[in-house]
Amino acid sequence: MIIDCDECSMKHTSACDDCVVHALVGDVGILTLAEEERRAIDAMSRVGLISPIRLTPESDRPVASGA
Repeated sequence: MIIDCDECSMKHTSACDDCVVHALVGDVGILTLAEEERRAIDAMSRVGLISPIRLTPESDRPVASGA
């Protein structure tokens, strides 16, 4: 899994303050995780030991509807 903060719609928001990716790589913003590492982060975040990966790809951002 490659996580690139430049592709995240939450970049430069308060979500970064509590994101495990930001905690690991800071402003560099690119993290490559093996499947086992991703599962470990998911497990630790489920029990509250660390923050979850908060990546929200730009392509997943809701489109505002015009009225």
